[in-house]
Amino acid sequence: MQPTPLCRAKSPAIWEGDSSKCTKHEISWTMPNKFGDRCTSDVIICLRNKEGRPELFYTHSFILKTKSKFFAEKLSGSNSLSSIEIHCSDFDYDYHVDLLRYLYLSPDALLDSWDSVKSAIGILQVSSTLLCEEITLGCVQYLEAVPWEDKEEEEILKVVSKLGPIAMPILARIQPVDLVAAKNVFLSAVRFATSIGGPCPPFGDELKNSAQEQVEYMLAEDEDTPLVTADEEVKEVVKMGLSAMYLSFQKDLSAILYEPDLLSETSERSIMQSLSDLEWICTILPKMDLMKDFVSSWAEISSSILRVVEDKKLESLVWGFKKKLIELTAKVLEAVGYGNVIIPAPSRVQLLRIWLPYIRKMKPLLDSVGDEETGFPYKMDEDLCQSIEGTIVSFILALPSNDQADILADWMKAEQVRYPDLSEAFEIWCYRTKSAKRRLIEGPDRVLSLDLSN
Repeated sequence: MQPTPLCRAKSPAIWEGDSSKCTKHEISWTMPNKFGDRCTSDVIICLRNKEGRPELFYTHSFILKTKSKFFAEKLSGSNSLSSIEIHCSDFDYDYHVDLLRYLYLSPDALLDSWDSVKSAIGILQVSSTLLCEEITLGCVQYLEAVPWEDKEEEEILKVVSKLGPIAMPILARIQPVDLVAAKNVFLSAVRFATSIGGPCPPFGDELKNSAQEQVEYMLAEDEDTPLVTADEEVKEVVKMGLSAMYLSFQKDLSAILYEPDLLSETSERSIMQSLSDLEWICTILPKMDLMKDFVSSWAEISSSILRVVEDKKLESLVWGFKKKLIELTAKVLEAVGYGNVIIPAPSRVQLLRIWLPYIRKMKPLLDSVGDEETGFPYKMDEDLCQSIEGTIVSFILALPSNDQADILADWMKAEQVRYPDLSEAFEIWCYRTKSAKRRLIEGPDRVLSLDLSN
């Protein structure tokens, strides 16, 4: 049984002839070549899918040889054929049909014919196989100019990696950026993220928050490498940003007690944003070996912070701010307590003496308010409490013995001895004290014998 041609063309730029009305006289007319025009066709393309069902398409050798090196080779010289059979998969069958139509389009009409990234990728795979340079170039131009999704980008890479120089416009969009360009983008993002020079209207906080997310991502070390390296120039800009954040925070903090209505919604939002900004930069500084700058600045203003937040005017206000202070202080104590930031022992003692009483007081207070108010969102959760407790124990054990003794004595005298639970630090201090006493009694003779044995 003779297969019949399939008429698929939808575009007004392509016309498929009606072979049922074709006569010898009509064939002799001078007329443009149209895809599917049986009257003028001299080559039949047979596409056969996996099921083996053939479909015939009436084409013209002049078009095929001009637009495709694959067809030009098939139709050259003694190898000239009146029909060509191509086997297709279920995936690319329709793309083969579309490509045969596109062979009849002018370059301008071809560029306007793409309707999606997916179809352009499919056509590109077929055109590269059939060596259709004009169509391949049209696909590349289209794909280079339109947005992609992540999944589409992976497919594009698979295809264009085989195309060579013609695919460079696409590869230019996804090739690694040079280090200077990456650093310039990063520095600009840091300036927005830290509001150096003030906010950027009309976007304001939205742009700043986006910049903060991207700065954090660019510094991340996961399965990918960081996009930027923290050289001295980068560190200096980040330090400037940290200083700007601290100044903004101190300005907002000092204004709280002097407002006519004590604490307006605007001022509360502003002070919370300042604290959130500090919390954000606290996450990126360790990746740049700059956490010591944060700790030093926090230690300098700690007393000023507590003078404001413990004022009687704020006794039953700004619970969210008070909890956020504890969370941020916990990061500072953790950095120092676990030895990630090294500061002198007197500074460590002062830092702990300032914040330990506040944490000890606020924990039961927040719990009490939470018990009275349904849905109170500012209670300290269990993970935070345990983290702070472990940090403080480690912090204390790294102090000189006499300072440890003073802090533990104050802890046992306090009403809120239950939190934080420092019994582990107390037990270790007792053991170490006895050991130190024993070494003192044994005196220098024991030390000398140890040296001689070594």
